[in-house]
Amino acid sequence: MVTVVLIAVCIVVFLWQVSLPERAAFAATIGYGAIPAVIFGHAQLPPELTTVPALGTLLTSMFLHGGWLHLIGNMLYLWVFGNNVEDSMGHGRFIVFYGLCGIVAALAHAVQDVQSTVPMIGASGAISGVLGAYLLLYPRARILVLVWLGIFVTTLRVPAMVVLGFWILLQFINLAVAAAAGDPGGVAWMAHVGGFIAGMVLLPVFKKRHIPLFRSRSGPWG
Repeated sequence: MVTVVLIAVCIVVFLWQVSLPERAAFAATIGYGAIPAVIFGHAQLPPELTTVPALGTLLTSMFLHGGWLHLIGNMLYLWVFGNNVEDSMGHGRFIVFYGLCGIVAALAHAVQDVQSTVPMIGASGAISGVLGAYLLLYPRARILVLVWLGIFVTTLRVPAMVVLGFWILLQFINLAVAAAAGDPGGVAWMAHVGGFIAGMVLLPVFKKRHIPLFRSRSGPWG
């Protein structure tokens, strides 16, 4: 239920974003996005752009997205992996878990450059926490993935440890490349890494006691 509500809220917020005039949409990104310099007190927004307290943007930034591909990619991951993680915790705990993962992810990104005035938006950090939790819960569950073979497209069921292991490895590689180039390229790679680690660390605290780790099967999507 919570997974579906989170997806619905992100979609509604994005539809609100794209309905705004360009200037108002930019103001919404500035006002609700997580800006490191503002969070750490090195800069202040003009009063007309200050919509929530600086620390509040750690939460509000999770529900904004920068485009259709950004939104669809995040929601697809949340749809596939979120329901099983939610089942392992219950609705209330999952909400708190999701929010904490998103906050840790935003802070992990922000501490890289506390003087940065570029707003970070997107649910990627929180969803990365869901992926980290899923990896501990169902490492051997088989995930249905699309595979491109030249001009042909097929599907395969691949163990979660392979899918998610490759995903987090890719985040570390992209983070290293961005650091070497001195340009993150508009993607908060450190937020993905921070969220993923937070999900793995927080899972034992939030899961129901009778739920074991390292199960071989998940719910209907696994």
